[in-house]
Amino acid sequence: MGRPRMFDEASVLEAAAGEFRVYGFADTSTEQLCEAAGVRRSSLYNAFTSKDELFVRALEHYVSTIRERQAAILADDALRGAERLRALIDIVISEEQDASERGHAAGCMVVQSFMSPGLRERDERVARILDRDLRERTALLAGAIRAGQIDGSVAGGVDPDDGAVLVSTVISGLRVTAQAGVDAETLRRVALSGLRALLR
Repeated sequence: MGRPRMFDEASVLEAAAGEFRVYGFADTSTEQLCEAAGVRRSSLYNAFTSKDELFVRALEHYVSTIRERQAAILADDALRGAERLRALIDIVISEEQDASERGHAAGCMVVQSFMSPGLRERDERVARILDRDLRERTALLAGAIRAGQIDGSVAGGVDPDDGAVLVSTVISGLRVTAQAGVDAETLRRVALSGLRALLR
């Protein structure tokens, strides 16, 4: 019988995702991961066998957690469609601001993964996770846009799927721009300007 794990797996995945989302796969060392998670190298590899395996598990954890948070906002029938989109922008900016106060931007593991050459080809599981996340996130955003078109808070002439891609692009841009140290108020102003074609 194996020795019991001396750490909480979800906490380790959260800590690993926190490193990968800022530094990417290639630039995140095992030492960084161990330090962030507060575990020994041997414990990390006993649980996850390799950095690649930890990355895949952390990516699954990350996209699931983020999508759950976003779904709570984007599917909230108590909010008009435009309010849901603004609330999503505010949460992203708040997260970046909180991370900045701790010394660096929050970043995005999905953006980092898409921007890392060869990462999708390195492990087909990464490609599957990213593709599924894109589909599900686009569907959530398109649903909020359709709701806004019905309640009159979102422009009616915009295709919901195109609008969803626009919102995703703006949020990805926010994540990257925040890493340059741009302040929260500027990020919000720029984000809402970018969504002007959608919001009424």
